[in-house]
Amino acid sequence: MTSSLLNAFVAACFAAACHGAPVHADVSRTDALLEELRRPDLPNWKNVEEALWSEWSKSGSAAMDLLLERGRAAIEAEDWGMAIAHLTALTDHAPGFAEGFNARALAYFKSGLFGPALDDLARALTLNPDHFAALMGLGTILEDTGRDAAALAAYRAARAIHPHDPDLEEAVNRLEPKVSGQAL
Repeated sequence: MTSSLLNAFVAACFAAACHGAPVHADVSRTDALLEELRRPDLPNWKNVEEALWSEWSKSGSAAMDLLLERGRAAIEAEDWGMAIAHLTALTDHAPGFAEGFNARALAYFKSGLFGPALDDLARALTLNPDHFAALMGLGTILEDTGRDAAALAAYRAARAIHPHDPDLEEAVNRLEPKVSGQAL
């Protein structure tokens, strides 16, 4: 049995077995966390970021959450093919779950598949326009492909949502001198 077929089978079995109330990201909590994250004087920003990631990781289905967990574990193990297989099963069965597309975009990017990564980032951002990591991923791909002005715009958009991330600050500071004078 191929891994994608196995993933689909496991997801269907789990979905059929899960009859409890779904656990979705709490929109009011997510909005409050995003508002707090934007505060300039936030010494505990890492805790707020972690709470936000926790909310964004709730698909509403134990089976889909398991596929996300497996996909993330494969990413950590640098097994890009397995990560893509798990995350494709996730996005196939939960097409409204932004984090599934964001995670698969990372696996595609690490595999050198920039086109599919960009497609998934676009989908993630359509579903969750405040997904600062998807914006940062978009910026990274644009920068890697020589589109510095567009990359800077993506990094700035991410920084507007998450002004505390030092990687975003560094990216903006790195690109601003290169782009100055160019139209965004």
